[in-house]
Amino acid sequence: MAVYLTKEKREEIFEEFGGSKTNSGSTEAQIALFTYRIQSLMSHLNDNHKDHSCRRTLLTLVGKRKRLLNYLAKKDINKYRALIKKLNIRK
Repeated sequence: MAVYLTKEKREEIFEEFGGSKTNSGSTEAQIALFTYRIQSLMSHLNDNHKDHSCRRTLLTLVGKRKRLLNYLAKKDINKYRALIKKLNIRK
């Protein structure tokens, strides 16, 4: 299975995108966390292509991230565009 996130890495992501390391509820921080988890699951699936539970988790995370991105685009288009550029997500 993929490598789990350490507390320090999670706090680093929240501090960079959410403003503080305890701000886990901000939309930008959640999208960044999902993106990091998606990238680690994709690298795991490249090596273990028959891991179907991992594939299902990956698809679930992609759907959650897509819903959050749609919400952010409706709420504030400038933050959406900045986040897309910073995370290198194409849409």
